[in-house]
Amino acid sequence: MLTLLFDGIAYGMLLFVLAIGLAVTLGLMNFVNLAHGAFAMAGGYVTVLLMDRAGVPFLWTLPLAFLVPAVIGGLAEATLYRPLYKRPHLDHVLLSIGLVFMAVAAVDYGIGSQQQIIKLPAWLQGRYDIGGVGIGRYRLFIVVVCLALTALLQRTLARTRFGSRLRAAVDDQRVARGLGINVSAMFSVTFAVGSGLAGLGGALGAEMVGLDPSFPLKFMIYFLIVVSVGGTTTLTGPLLAALLLGIADVFGKYYVPKLGAFIVYLLMVAILFWRPQGLVGRGTTR
Repeated sequence: MLTLLFDGIAYGMLLFVLAIGLAVTLGLMNFVNLAHGAFAMAGGYVTVLLMDRAGVPFLWTLPLAFLVPAVIGGLAEATLYRPLYKRPHLDHVLLSIGLVFMAVAAVDYGIGSQQQIIKLPAWLQGRYDIGGVGIGRYRLFIVVVCLALTALLQRTLARTRFGSRLRAAVDDQRVARGLGINVSAMFSVTFAVGSGLAGLGGALGAEMVGLDPSFPLKFMIYFLIVVSVGGTTTLTGPLLAALLLGIADVFGKYYVPKLGAFIVYLLMVAILFWRPQGLVGRGTTR
């Protein structure tokens, strides 16, 4: 039981890192970016290709798994997304879902449709046996890394100059510009960081959830569940939603495998009936 609980927490923390970029772009920038999973897939493939074809150690691939999707995301924001900020959400959806299918087709053509396998270093393989509870080393590593990222993000948004400027830009763009804040640059950096976090999550999750060209389509619904159930005004809501989703998914697949993802969707519907605004309610967005 405790082993399953820990595995569910690890899965939930991974989903949080994968989905937090979408929560930021939707909650702060009011942009529906369904191509978020494509950036996660990019990070996963950066790690796979560097390890398999260049012999780069796993840990050394992680900074690049963040950096490459961040650069791609920054470029995409400046060239494709920015002109659509004031357009209806349907335009956001159509553009981003088109980018997803383009990314899937490109990876399938360039790399192949086979499932990618990551060989973890020996120190991340196996389990620790603590008080009769089996704790996977790699899952413990994921929990530690994701907790550190969560604390860093929370501190950045709440206690840094960048965070205060970003909040000001979100609250009132015209006033923020009048105060000398470069709103376009703030949004571009935020979008790039969100894309980079997705890429890092994809790299960390490649061994745990698998990686193939259909990754953005398979996990799109999970990202949306985390954002819709958790709300988008703080990091706390998506974190709680991701943990609930991860634990429910692991326990559901273990105890009632025939129901599959039904347990997750049932939990989502129940929470949204109880709190339509999400676990931590959405604020007003512009």
